Order: sequence, then C-alpha cells, then structure tokens
Amino acid sequence: MSRAATTPPSLLAVFAHPDDESLVSGGVLARHAAAGARTAVLTATWSPGTYRAAELADAVRALGAEPPHLLGYADDRVPDSAPGQPRWCDVPLDEAVARVVAVIRATRPEIVLTHDAYGGLTGHPDHRRTHRVTLLAAAAAGLGHLHPEAGEPWQPSAVYLATHPDTAVTDLGPLLTRARKSVLAVPHDQVSAVVDVRPWLDRKWAAILAHRSQVERERPLPGILARLPTETRHRIIGTEYYMRAVLTPASRPLPDLTP
Repeated sequence: MSRAATTPPSLLAVFAHPDDESLVSGGVLARHAAAGARTAVLTATWSPGTYRAAELADAVRALGAEPPHLLGYADDRVPDSAPGQPRWCDVPLDEAVARVVAVIRATRPEIVLTHDAYGGLTGHPDHRRTHRVTLLAAAAAGLGHLHPEAGEPWQPSAVYLATHPDTAVTDLGPLLTRARKSVLAVPHDQVSAVVDVRPWLDRKWAAILAHRSQVERERPLPGILARLPTETRHRIIGTEYYMRAVLTPASRPLPDLTP
C-alpha cells in the first residue's frame, strides 16, 4: 500500500444486495477491518427487519466491519424485499444520490468500493444502477453546495470498481452459464488492482455462508460456491479484482488496495 500498514485507508462498500459485499469484496473488507481501518457497508436493497437484512448483519460482523447501512429499497426481482418501497431502479436519481452522499459524509471513507459498469458478471440491473449512483455520489459528496442537508462535505480519494477479468472466469463462467446467468467479464488490461485475499478466506467464506437463504438455493452464487470442492472454491474467491476511478486531483497521492 502507499501508506504505513498501521494506517490503511478507510473503506465504504456500496453494493446492491445483501451478499454482494461478501462475494466480490469480502477479502478486502476483512483485511482492512483486521488492520484497524474503518470499514463500512451500504446496501441499496432489502428493508431492515427482513431475513436478508439479518443475514447481511451477520455477514458484515464476520468480516469485522461496522453494522451495515441499508437504504431499504426493493430488489428489482423481489418486490417483497421492501414492502411499500419503490424498486431501487425506479428511485429518482437525485434522491438515490442524496442518500448515498449522506452515508459517505457520515462514514468519511478514503476509498469507496462498488460494482463495475457492467453490473458484475451477471449484469443485474440493480448492480448497474448502484454503479451509476455511487460514482455520482462519490463526486457530489465533496461539494458543499450539493445536498447540504446530507452533512459536511467529504471527498473520497478514489472509487474502486469490483470486477472480473476474462482471464479469471475459467472455473466460474461455466457454472454461471449452466445456472442461466450472464458472464460479463472485462479485458484483463482494464484491471487496476489484483488483491490476493487468501489470508482472509476464513472470514470471507464465513460471511458468504451467513447469507443462509442464498446458500440453501442452487442458482444464487453462494449456493453454487457451497457445492464446489474446497480447492475450486478457494481458487474462485481467493483473488479480488478492481478497476480504479480517480476522483481527486493528480497532485494528491491515490490510496491503493494492493500491498
């Protein structure tokens, strides 16, 4: 990293659904939390009090992060995820951005993590919506004249987009195809950070298993992973990949996710 190991950059992970945080960024979150960095998770969908919100709280605890923040909107494909609330994809853009700005200003992260522009391997519409909203919110959070009701301005230094390069889907790609899911990988040369998270695999896997409702089913990724041989599963989840979006002037050093 570009700083002393005793002061790692603080993180806010902004993802669409409970389990996204564990599947694509659980290792980085566990590593930063273990090193003493403030580590927070914001999830766009599922209301507090629902079973998946409870699973999310258990997962985040396993990673060592602080209790999760939930926006409480409905999953695009599960209306009962947030009774009486609009689907995340239908929320007015300004409202969505303002709510994420408020959490950024409250948690004051140096690095924000979120989905890539494709919405990850499966391209879920909630993932793509979260990507767009998070990039706008990360830029707006540092501008005091925007959303003044959301707290004092705070400018993260960078956004890292969780992604999967085409060189790293040999094991997972066919499994997703058989489950009738998309495989939207990016060219490897677009990846900015390759993070070996094997030292934190116990925490990452415990967090994935905390999403019990997804592990019990065959099509969701936690369920697919749970049915694999341990060696194959470790190969799939032992490395995390990110693309970096720069938000600060070039004169400022950029925080790095890699050692």
